Amino acid sequence: MTDQRTSTGRNAVLGLALSVAAPFAGAAESATQQIARAGTQASFAGPAENFIGKVRVDPLFAADAEVQASSAYVSFEPGAHSAWHTHPAGQRLVVTSGVGLTQEWGKPAQRIHPGDVVVCPAGVKHWHGAAPHSAMTHLAVTGVAEGKTVTWMEQVSDAQYNEAAAIFDVPVTGALSARQQAIPLIAAAAATSNLPQLNAALNRGLDAGLSISEAKEILVQMYAYTGFPKSLNALGELMAVVEARKGKGITDAPGQPPSGEIPVGAALRAVGTANQTRISGAPVKGPVMEFAPVINQFLQSHLFGDIFERDNLDWQGRELATVGALAAMPGVEAQLRSHMAASQRLGLSRAQLEHVARLLADSGDPAAAARAAQALEKTPAPSP
Repeated sequence: MTDQRTSTGRNAVLGLALSVAAPFAGAAESATQQIARAGTQASFAGPAENFIGKVRVDPLFAADAEVQASSAYVSFEPGAHSAWHTHPAGQRLVVTSGVGLTQEWGKPAQRIHPGDVVVCPAGVKHWHGAAPHSAMTHLAVTGVAEGKTVTWMEQVSDAQYNEAAAIFDVPVTGALSARQQAIPLIAAAAATSNLPQLNAALNRGLDAGLSISEAKEILVQMYAYTGFPKSLNALGELMAVVEARKGKGITDAPGQPPSGEIPVGAALRAVGTANQTRISGAPVKGPVMEFAPVINQFLQSHLFGDIFERDNLDWQGRELATVGALAAMPGVEAQLRSHMAASQRLGLSRAQLEHVARLLADSGDPAAAARAAQALEKTPAPSP
């Protein structure tokens, strides 16, 4: 009986609302609430005959006598997408993260972003999936008609996908160069440990002229703002990206290592204190620094000393990275406002920082975009 239920659940997966052994079966008989705990239902890959690229399905619930619909989270890595298909009883999709595409047969493709709800009427031929340079996850709720959720059709051809994805070729207009645009996106993806998004952002940056040394430095600096584990994972992803690009015959500029000798001991703290004061606009003081003076010592000696003395990434690039990372992390709005001000002291314009917010929104993180925009709005331009 268990094998039969499992088989039935895997067939439902093909309807983009996979289900396993019907965790709510028998709910009508018992007339009590039941809870399927998060993580208790195994995820699995979308089958190659119905998807292009890497797709993961996380089942939520199966159809039963009371609810004639099943549901799952479906996660697409950049460029991954479904085949053409229809649903006999329709489907609803809610985009939860990333940026994607959906297209009806004979109509132009449309971009979809977090919070968007896609209504797929019964019998309408369509496909959906991730943008070329962004992962995408949606919640799928699929109706059931006579035990069937989906009718699969032909694969979306490369030409069809590329034509649909051409809508992403229009750049997000603003004051940052192509190289600068990649920096906050790399940092934001590293800060949230979104490795598919980081992969796409790193490729975008290297394509735009970032050197491998600069990309490394962005991710090394991230440990000071996001922690060692995220920084190490991000560096591992950079290694994989560089190797994959080599395999495609792409030669990226290695860039230069830091030049000069970084001081140590008291001299390092003196240099770091000077750097911190310049970036902050005044000596850094306050109740937290008085409560735990050692934290400012670490900031001065290591972050503003060791790291900011490394000249293989300019200070504007470092601030773009910091703003991107802090915008991606809720709860650090005060620090984000501080770095919005610091960015302007270092010569970044408000138009460039507004551009960062638009880039974050376009990458599929409207919450980060809103935090960036609100922080800039609350940060006056520095006095001349």
